[in-house]
Amino acid sequence: MNNVLEYMESTAPRLPDKVAFADDDCRLTFGQVYRRARGTGTALSAKGYYREPVVVYMHKSPDMVNAFFGVVYAGCFYVPIDEEMPAHRIGLIFNTLKPRAVICDAKTVDAAKALGQGEVMLFTDICDTPEDTEALATIRKHALDVDPIYIVFTSGSTGVPKGVVACHRSVIDYIETLSEALGFNEDTVFGNQTPLYFDACLKELYPTLKFGATTYLVPKKLFMFPVKLVEYLNEKRINTVCWVVSALTMISAFGTFDTVKPEYLRTVAFGSEVFPIKQFNMWRQALPEASFTNLYGPTEATGMCCYYHVDREFGPGDVIPIGGPFRNTEILLLKEDNTLAADGETGEICVRGTSVTLGYYNNPEKTSEAFVQNPLNTAYPEIIYRTGDLARRNAFGELEFISRKDYQIKHMGHRIELGEIEAVVNLEEGIKSACCIFDDAAKKIVLYYVGDTDNVSLGKVLRGKLPRYMLPHAVIRLDSMPFTPNGKIDRKLLKERWISNGGTP
Repeated sequence: MNNVLEYMESTAPRLPDKVAFADDDCRLTFGQVYRRARGTGTALSAKGYYREPVVVYMHKSPDMVNAFFGVVYAGCFYVPIDEEMPAHRIGLIFNTLKPRAVICDAKTVDAAKALGQGEVMLFTDICDTPEDTEALATIRKHALDVDPIYIVFTSGSTGVPKGVVACHRSVIDYIETLSEALGFNEDTVFGNQTPLYFDACLKELYPTLKFGATTYLVPKKLFMFPVKLVEYLNEKRINTVCWVVSALTMISAFGTFDTVKPEYLRTVAFGSEVFPIKQFNMWRQALPEASFTNLYGPTEATGMCCYYHVDREFGPGDVIPIGGPFRNTEILLLKEDNTLAADGETGEICVRGTSVTLGYYNNPEKTSEAFVQNPLNTAYPEIIYRTGDLARRNAFGELEFISRKDYQIKHMGHRIELGEIEAVVNLEEGIKSACCIFDDAAKKIVLYYVGDTDNVSLGKVLRGKLPRYMLPHAVIRLDSMPFTPNGKIDRKLLKERWISNGGTP
């Protein structure tokens, strides 16, 4: 197998009338997805687009998913952009890509045309193009598994987004091993939470094609109303979620389980952030029959590259491991001198194997900084990805995530993990979420939190549990925590807010 479309080509003839992707406004069967994808591929090919980026600038919908597959049929690679993304960011992405083709919908067509780059096509105008079987067969004949399938843009330290380029082989290996680890099958009903312009949606899109499962795109508005969200999961009989931690804690932290529980949920995978033990145990208590799996991995390693099935109890102060790598992937824990960290020692997570993506699109400088020669191999070229994440191996031989390298600070002569402060705060009664930032100029630790306790009371508690050098200089209560579009706590925004206020609450 060397092309992800082979999943669909196996499933569509077998289950042509089964719903593949759905939301509140649209339901697409496998037969429809197959025909429309081939029609889209034919239309793009007839216009001369081949082996180049095609922007899919649409609102989140089954049609947007369908457009992805159409781009791949044309022998191109899709670049997902959502209407909710800031216009400035979209402009920067277009400047990097300089795309010749843009697929849009009625909601985004005017904004797409205003960018003035590339031929703008409505998906509804091209998806029903009669397929050119011969042209599509010729494209497939020349396709390799190392050809790109998508570009996903992540944040860049300079403010310019970086486009991560992934290939078919990386995605296929990921889907095969993820599916094996989480036990997906034809009866799986996914509830998709993440935006389609992040790689996180791979966990639902391609297993759906592989097994003939069903994916519901959960309305974004429901994540503001935990009870309604769980009721939606029950209404759609969703049995599998692969969500960021903040989406799960939003349900558990606000007492939702006292009102309603997800009746059909049997597989819960989570990642992107550390799951506070208190909140995690609420989920396990509410769903004693469900399996829970911690996933870890950066976009540059095709989404996720490590997993851990929760197989024991975790109490206050414990850390849920990220476990070990997927098949055909190796994790090297490298110390600052580029030697391997011993068990219990801290090292940077470096990824080796097919999960390592092709690099950053049109950005050789940033690519060469993160995608580097394996320092343990001087005999031949071998690229690894340096994640910037710190971890260690515990007594069970499992990997434990510690923090980002840039979350580690030096304060009052001590090296401090900001995540350690957050972990202590999250254990307190009434705390729903917490985040620490560090004011580099003023050398101040600032704690933001959402919860029922007041900041004075929380400050007193922390003075009894943290050494003086780890105590926050400011403790600030928020009504709600800001999140990035993919569901992580927006630390950058909190830091900017602190600085713009002149270093005062």
